[in-house]
Amino acid sequence: MAIPQTKVATVTSIAIRALSYVFLRWALAPPLPALIFALFAIYLPSFVSGYLNEPKKELVDQVDVTVTEIPLEVEVPENGRRNRGSTEKLVAEQVAIEEIISVEDRPLSPLKTLLSGAPNPRSLLLSATTFLINALCVGMVADRLFTERYYTCDDLSFARLGYVSEHEAKLLIREPDQSKMPVTVEVHIKDPHPPFDNPLWQSAGGIRFTTNETDYTAVVSIPLRQSKMRTYQWRTSNNHTGEFTTPPPVGHAEETTTGPFTFLSTSCIVSRLPYSPFDHPLAIPGFRYLAKVLPTLNAQFMLFLGDFIYADVPRYWGTSKSDYRQKYRQVYASPDWPSVGQNLSWIHTLDDHEIANDWSSNSTGVYKAAFDPFEHYQAAVNPPPARKAGGLTARKTATYYSFTQGPASFFLLDTRTFRSNNYLPDTPDESKTMLGPEQLEDFLAWLKKPEPKGVKWKIVASSVPFTKNWPVNTQDTWGGFLTERRKVLEAMWDVSRRGVGVVVLSGDRHEFAATKFPPPVPVLVAGEDGELDHIEGRAWPEEATVWEFSASPLSQFYSPVGTYRERDGEDVLVKYIHKGNSKFGAITIENLEGGDQSSLKYRLFVNGEEVWNTVLLSPKGDQAPARGSFWSKFGLGA
Repeated sequence: MAIPQTKVATVTSIAIRALSYVFLRWALAPPLPALIFALFAIYLPSFVSGYLNEPKKELVDQVDVTVTEIPLEVEVPENGRRNRGSTEKLVAEQVAIEEIISVEDRPLSPLKTLLSGAPNPRSLLLSATTFLINALCVGMVADRLFTERYYTCDDLSFARLGYVSEHEAKLLIREPDQSKMPVTVEVHIKDPHPPFDNPLWQSAGGIRFTTNETDYTAVVSIPLRQSKMRTYQWRTSNNHTGEFTTPPPVGHAEETTTGPFTFLSTSCIVSRLPYSPFDHPLAIPGFRYLAKVLPTLNAQFMLFLGDFIYADVPRYWGTSKSDYRQKYRQVYASPDWPSVGQNLSWIHTLDDHEIANDWSSNSTGVYKAAFDPFEHYQAAVNPPPARKAGGLTARKTATYYSFTQGPASFFLLDTRTFRSNNYLPDTPDESKTMLGPEQLEDFLAWLKKPEPKGVKWKIVASSVPFTKNWPVNTQDTWGGFLTERRKVLEAMWDVSRRGVGVVVLSGDRHEFAATKFPPPVPVLVAGEDGELDHIEGRAWPEEATVWEFSASPLSQFYSPVGTYRERDGEDVLVKYIHKGNSKFGAITIENLEGGDQSSLKYRLFVNGEEVWNTVLLSPKGDQAPARGSFWSKFGLGA
C-alpha cells in the first residue's frame, strides 16, 4: 500500500492533467489557472517525498494450505449397545498450513506510473517522465495565461475596412510612428474597362498625424464616384493594401459580375483556443477556418455581433483604458487577421465581454474605459447612427446603427448600454428594458418605415439571442425581457403586410440555433348563448413568421452538451447544433423573377465546413382581409 505522500501526489496529478486539458482545449475559465498552480504546489513536495520515502521493496506474505484426506472405519453403536461387525467408513481431512514471508522488488508498472503521475521508487526515469508531463501541463497553462499579456502591440501599424456604401468606404488606420506622417491613401478600380474607367491610382485622402487620445487611430473616408458595383484596390503610404467591392444599388440583389448579395454573421473571438504550443501567442484558429472559405463566398461584409475581445478571459488583467485598448490591438496584431480583414469589411456591435461578463450596469463603472477603444477601433468606421422618425441623430456617440444595402435594410442593436439590471423582475410595472426608451423608439420607427422598392428584408442584429429557449443564463438574453420582446415581435409581425420579411441575427451562446416565431392565432370567444361573441388577439398571416439565426463562436469554446430547450409553441426550434469551436453564417439574398418576392438563404459553417442550410421567402405583402370577409367583421383588417 502506498504511503500518504504518494496518494496525495496521485490525486493532485490526475486533477492537474484533467483541469489543464479543460483549460487548454475546451474553455479558458479564469478560475482554473490559479487552481492548477495550487495543485502543482501540493503535488511537487508530495511527489519528491513519495519518491524518497516510498519503499522499493514490498513484503510478500505467501500462505500455502495443504489438505489431505484420510479414510477411517468407525463402529456404529445400535440402541445403546455395541453391535459387533457394524462399521461405517468416514473420511477425515488433515490440513497443513505453511506461511512464507519474503521481501521482493515492487512491480515496475510503467503504464500506471505514466498515467497516474505518481512517483515510482524503482525507476528514476519513469518518475522523471511522469513528473515532466505534469510540469509541461502547468507550463502550457502558464504560457497561455501570461505570454499574451506581454504582447502589448504598442507599435502596431495596420489598416482595415469598415462600412462600405455605394458612395463611400471607411478605412481605419493605426500608425503610432509619427515619422511616417502624413499617411496618404490611394485607390483605383480593379480590372478597369477603358475608356470608361480610369486605370490610374487616385488620391483618396489621408491623415496628417495621430495621437494617444485615439490610441493612434484615424479614419479616412474614401469617396466613390462610380454608380455601378465595382471592386476597388487601396493602398497606404505606410505599406498597407487591400481591396473592397461596393454594394449593389438599393433594391437590387445581384450584379452579373459579382453574383448575389452575400454577407456573414457571427460573434466571439479569443486567441489560442484550442491551445497549441506551436501557435503564435496571438493566433486565432477561427480566422483560419473563415479564411478557408472566404474566397468562395464573395461576401460584402462581416456583421460581427460582439465579444470581439474578452476583457475577462483568461484573466481580468485590469480595468483601465489602456488594458482594454491592448486587447483590441492584440486581435488586430494576430498573424491570422490579415487573411480575413484585409479585403473584407467588418461592422461591429457591442456585447458584454467588451466590458465585463453579463454586463447590465449601463454606462457606469468600467463602461467608459471599455467603450473608449470600441469607439476608436470599431464604432468610428461603423455605418451611420440610427435615426429617429424626425431625422435626428439618435446619440452624439452612436452605439446602434442602421443602413440599407442592396435588397436589405439593417438595424444593429445595442443590447448592453441601456438595458435594465438582468435580475429585475420582468413585469409591466417594472418597465424592464433591453434597449432603453430612446433606442426602442428608434427601432420601432425603423420597423414601421416603408422600404424602397426591391428591399424585401429587414435584418435585425442583436448581440444576445432573441429566443427564450436557452434556459441557462436566460436573464442575460431577450428571454429575461419578455415584456419588451412581445412589443418588438408585434411590430415585426406587422412588417409582413408590406411584403417585407424580418430576420434576427444573434450570437453570444457559443452554439447555433435556428428558431422561428410564428404569430399567435386569434382566440374565438363564445357568448352565453353559445354564439361567437368576439375575438381576442390580432390576426397576422402565417408568413409573418419572424426567424432568428444565432451563430457563434467564430473562435472560442463550445458547449459540450446541448442547452437549448423548446418551451412552448411561441419559439419553435428549427435546427440546433452545439458542437464546434468555429461557427459562422453566410446569408445570401436574391430577388426572384418578377420582383415581388425575394429569397434568403442561410448557410451554417462549422470549423470551415458547410453543415446546414435553409431558404426563406419574403412575404407577398398586403394581407389585409377582403371587404366583407369573416375577419373584417371584427376589426382585424390591416
